[in-house]
Amino acid sequence: MGDSTGGKSSTIHVPLHIRVPLSRTSANRVFAFFYSLAILALLYHRCIALLQSFTIVSLLILMADAVLAFMWATSQAFRMCPVGRRVFIEHLEHYAKESDYPRLDVFVCTSDPYKEPPMCAVNTALSVMSYDYPTEKLSVYVSDDGGSKLTLFAFMEAARFAALWLPYCKKNKIVERCPEAYFRSNLSWFPETDQIKMMYENMRDRVEKAVQKGSICYDYLTNEGEGEAFSRWTDGFTPQNHPPVIQQVLLESSKDKDNASHTMPNLVYISRGKSTTLPHHFKAGALNVLLRVSGTMSNAPVILTLDTDMYSNDPQTPLRVLCYLLDPAMDPKLGYIQFPQIFHGINENDIYGGQLKLEFQIEASGMDGLVGSTYTGTGCFFRRGVFFGGPLETPELNQDHLVNKSINSKEVLAMAHHVADCNFEKQTKWGTEIGFRYGTLVEDFYTDYLLKCKGWKSIFCNPKRPAFLGNSPINLHSTLNQLMRWSVGLLEVAFCRYSPITFGVKSINPLTGLCYAHYAFWPIWSIPITIYAFVPQIALLNCASIFPKASDPWFLLYIFLFLGAYGQECLEFMLAGETIQRWWNNQRMWTIRGLSSFIFGLVECLLKFIGISTFGFNVTSKVIEEEQRKRYNQGIFEFGVPSPLFLPMTTAAVINLVSFLWGIVQVFKQRELEGLFTQMLLAGFAIVNCWPLYEAMVLRTDEGKMPVKITLISITLAWALYLVSSIAF
Repeated sequence: MGDSTGGKSSTIHVPLHIRVPLSRTSANRVFAFFYSLAILALLYHRCIALLQSFTIVSLLILMADAVLAFMWATSQAFRMCPVGRRVFIEHLEHYAKESDYPRLDVFVCTSDPYKEPPMCAVNTALSVMSYDYPTEKLSVYVSDDGGSKLTLFAFMEAARFAALWLPYCKKNKIVERCPEAYFRSNLSWFPETDQIKMMYENMRDRVEKAVQKGSICYDYLTNEGEGEAFSRWTDGFTPQNHPPVIQQVLLESSKDKDNASHTMPNLVYISRGKSTTLPHHFKAGALNVLLRVSGTMSNAPVILTLDTDMYSNDPQTPLRVLCYLLDPAMDPKLGYIQFPQIFHGINENDIYGGQLKLEFQIEASGMDGLVGSTYTGTGCFFRRGVFFGGPLETPELNQDHLVNKSINSKEVLAMAHHVADCNFEKQTKWGTEIGFRYGTLVEDFYTDYLLKCKGWKSIFCNPKRPAFLGNSPINLHSTLNQLMRWSVGLLEVAFCRYSPITFGVKSINPLTGLCYAHYAFWPIWSIPITIYAFVPQIALLNCASIFPKASDPWFLLYIFLFLGAYGQECLEFMLAGETIQRWWNNQRMWTIRGLSSFIFGLVECLLKFIGISTFGFNVTSKVIEEEQRKRYNQGIFEFGVPSPLFLPMTTAAVINLVSFLWGIVQVFKQRELEGLFTQMLLAGFAIVNCWPLYEAMVLRTDEGKMPVKITLISITLAWALYLVSSIAF
């Protein structure tokens, strides 16, 4: 079998995995049918009202309802065929010996050592280097897109520590193989643990001191070769303009041994060549360089991509993957296995909805019942062949190329430098038909979508013990900035020539096309959220009723639609093992996103399309301040910075509070509640959702409170909106 990813040809009766439809499928379909009828009735009612009396308010509400209907309809595609899966690692021995396992290349991506601390990347690399997998078949490639000698130094330290860490984990059958997580948990202690911990802490101190100083203490280097490696950082070397750096292999499996005389995995540091005159295509460009460099060095048929902070939490994860790849009955178009993004350090009630439970787990199970879940940028095992449409011009990069030379040989290193150069992709199909796709800030989503259009399938593997754990932002500004970047990228996909709503529906299948359309048009949630956050409330301030009275039968339709949508999502959260409080915080964040990230992303994308603005790739900082962490653990929202992202939500908070209080005054004055009940209900619901905003604007005194500048501007904007609306009404 060699390095192929197929199984043995003998007849085997023990399964490697099973696939089970979820029991709620029928209920989902029945609910979707009746809810669809209710939506059609609502739109009919809105259209008739608009034709009878045309007003700007009626048009805006119809627009909001139409967008809500579209987004709800696309979301139902996730609920038509949800499935669960289970693998049987113990049955692998019936299909292949360890010597027959395919080689595995692991890609770890990092960039800025000050936003993504090198020790974070080191822990991720060490956790996968210690997999329960034949070490001679394992290679780890670290892409340093910031071209920092600090990151290289950190991995020189990691290579030395690995000689102790790997045998320690395997000898003592450690499950938590990320050193930082292991020593933090104190789950198990052995005679040599104190020594290993001390060596780890010494390594961490050396790396963190180097980052703090911004320079390397050469006393820490152990040989002349390590010193020579840093000579490439000349005065003209900058993160955006430098030649490729592929450090002499830090570890080579054919030569390096650990302290127990066992083979070590390959460990290679890569900083691709960059030029200020050429586009570098952000993370997608870095991943394509990793594809090429690894192709010249190890060319493993299976590839795992990881973000710098997404460490392995289960040493048997590759074996779970083999339960699919080695199954002779598996669809030959199976291209990749995606594990969910799960985050550690999330506070008890997940106030920022950081787990993205709905997107990363619940909806992923729904797509798994179609042609497979989306690639989320990390925690995904690929067949190398999915990235290549056929033979390449460079023979060494073909997926069937057999590497028979040392990865440290001059020929291999020369070819690796050649394919990592910034000029290599000129006049080639890299980024368009080969490798990870360019043209959007969400290269993971776009690449996955185009692979599905070509007929590839994926599997969503969600074991009880998370395969990977990562960091999630713990302040609101970082969370919203990240979501705004995603919004711009998703809209780029939504309006490209391969738009999921047109091309995807035809190329894959209607349901899967709708799933991708739902994500691609995610930012247009901002349209109905913004309209419903302002228009009914401004109408209430002007004593204008725009919804049916509480005694009107149409009022019951509104209540059914409202409770039905929220109830279905709440039930899904509960079935996924979450609490009602976490669901509540998730729906609150949905509103906050709609009034911040989605709005700014939508505007930024529109400006970009007409050539006024371009949005760059900004790395989400993984650096955490102690005071921020303390407030986050207490469940307190973190604002702190005077960001424009906060203005729409704080303005909405002011408008809703004032309109609700004004509505109460009008009820007491006119003794009439029926006509304004729905608007007061919306304002009251918004007030409950906005409590963290009111608290930050008025009650708090800590550094994480809402800046006074933002509060004053919001009050001014709310007043201006009222004055303008009073003319219209």
